[in-house]
Amino acid sequence: MKLFLLVLLLLADAGAQAAGYRHVDLAHSQIRFVSKQMGVPVDGVFRTFDVSLSFDPQAPATAHGQLRIALASIDTGLREANEEVQGVEWFDARRFPIAQFELRQIQPLGAGRFRVSGVLSLKGVSRPLALDATLRTDGASQAVMDGTFVLKRLDFGVGGGVWGDASVVANEVTLQFHLVLEP
Repeated sequence: MKLFLLVLLLLADAGAQAAGYRHVDLAHSQIRFVSKQMGVPVDGVFRTFDVSLSFDPQAPATAHGQLRIALASIDTGLREANEEVQGVEWFDARRFPIAQFELRQIQPLGAGRFRVSGVLSLKGVSRPLALDATLRTDGASQAVMDGTFVLKRLDFGVGGGVWGDASVVANEVTLQFHLVLEP
């Protein structure tokens, strides 16, 4: 009888540890952006990023993780634009190859919505960032987290020199993420 109870306790503990999401299916996840140049939308994606994550929707206060984006992986659809934004006045991707978001807190807002808070580091500048995201179950073991937020590029020194004029290139850049989470 004692052995049976011990096995049940071990199984319950293993199930509790397995709850939540610890991996992101990068092949089916995406980070997109939309900026405006002279009022015309310019959209693109970051092709290379990685995520470390520990998130249990039943215990969101225990969440922690990190998102790292390779800035040289930007794809605007135009080779010349990709090269320009990797330069010193924009991302300065040689000196600062990675943008990083350090997850500090996830708070439930209800109805599958969460407030995600952390610190964004870009081009040597770190600033707090909070955004809203939705979480929906996508099959038995996967979930999808989607979110959108607006970043002020000049707060991070992105787009200096002649590009610092927000009437030419908007200061606000909308970023969208679609992350497929797995246990």
